[in-house]
Amino acid sequence: MQHQPILAAVDLGSNSFRLQIARVEDDQLYMLDGLREPVRLAAGLTANKYLDAEVRQRALTTLGRFAERLRGLPREAVRAVGTNALRVAKNAADFIPQAEHVLGFPIEVIAGIEEARLIYIGVAHGLPQSADNRLVMDIGGGSTEFIIGNGLAPLKLESLYMGCVSYSLRFFPDGKITKHNLRQAELAARNELQTIVTDFNREQWATALGSSGSARVLCDVLELNGYSENGITRDGLEKLRAYLLKTSDVQKLNLQGLRPDRVPVFAGGFAIMYAAFCELEIEQMQPALGALREGVLYDLWGRFHNNDMREVTVQQFMRRYHVDARQAERVTSLTCQFARQFLDDEIDQPALHLLNWAASLHELGISVAHSGYHKHTAYILANADMPGFSKKEQARLSLLTLAQRGNLEKLKGQLKNAEDCALALSLRLAVLLYRNRSNISMPTLHGHFSGIRFRLSIDANWLTQNPLTEAALQEEVLQWEVLGVSMQIVPE
Repeated sequence: MQHQPILAAVDLGSNSFRLQIARVEDDQLYMLDGLREPVRLAAGLTANKYLDAEVRQRALTTLGRFAERLRGLPREAVRAVGTNALRVAKNAADFIPQAEHVLGFPIEVIAGIEEARLIYIGVAHGLPQSADNRLVMDIGGGSTEFIIGNGLAPLKLESLYMGCVSYSLRFFPDGKITKHNLRQAELAARNELQTIVTDFNREQWATALGSSGSARVLCDVLELNGYSENGITRDGLEKLRAYLLKTSDVQKLNLQGLRPDRVPVFAGGFAIMYAAFCELEIEQMQPALGALREGVLYDLWGRFHNNDMREVTVQQFMRRYHVDARQAERVTSLTCQFARQFLDDEIDQPALHLLNWAASLHELGISVAHSGYHKHTAYILANADMPGFSKKEQARLSLLTLAQRGNLEKLKGQLKNAEDCALALSLRLAVLLYRNRSNISMPTLHGHFSGIRFRLSIDANWLTQNPLTEAALQEEVLQWEVLGVSMQIVPE
């Protein structure tokens, strides 16, 4: 880490885009600089869940500003994450490459549960030590995350599809606040909260904290206007609710602490917070200093210190699905050996890590059914909550494990570049050669790859002694022809 003293996190939230830069010193993170732009990505979602042209341009303009501040930082020192609006937008796959080009760094769309985990990490690092469980609530633009944790460890994680932008647009589109639409917003939020009440009720935690903009603004408004003396309180929210109904229009609100950029989303955020206080029996909530961007920084910092949550998740999945650890180790070792040969040791570390994890988890689906287990493995990896992994990383893990065996016809159009082909073949060959599941004496193997041509040199005597494997390798040659890739087995 002494070679990379600066880390940066980019949070592409549904309401605001944020950039946070930190300095690493003596195994600690010190926040240096932060930028915030109210892009309101969720407000640009059409009824059909497409990001409109105006909000896309607004987002790209903001990312261009962020790119200037990030200029000169290496790729591994920056992590950019997208949240709910990019999770649900149907044209996100088209927009993200444009955004990555402008920003100059990859953008990961993270699942709601992963967002909750990172939020808690960010909050927990800014809190004093305590033996008590804590409830953390984060109202975003399109989703709200709830976490119960102890110390630095999150214990329960949930993400609900309700946010200050989406609720403001849905229930207060013209800015008018009436008894009817406020009640409808609160009931909608309470209905969502019913799914988590049992796990997040008052008996499960001792203190409550609110992170991100909505909670902080509500705290400021309640305290500065005399509705509360200490944080967000149930009594303070009741007084504020009465004031909102009396004023009846967000544009006419005269509240100290309410910034102009928060006005359009204030009513939606209030309704969600009020509903949470009612359903989870919260009496008081303090604003938290940390949030998602700080969590991203600490998680990124952990990867530099061999404390990668993705590695922890892989080990947990291996235990949960009773993966044969010895077979996984054999296949992983040979897979990575092939990958380095095929790619002439030019494989980048992120790709090598993903291949390593795919090999470790390649038999995950056997716990579901042995027949077609690779398909079960691929499904689990694509759809499970995997702390530390982005959706793009899970999709690549799923693709590699689906490719490990069987007909390659199913992968037409999915192995989109030479590296994907090389990684898939590396795993396929390792699985093929270790199909007897024992520590056999491997022959000398030399692999070479030149874009669309594979060449595998292998000891001729060994092939003669292992006719089943030789037949399987010849079948492999035919499989790759389906994808227009030439593969040659050369006995030596």
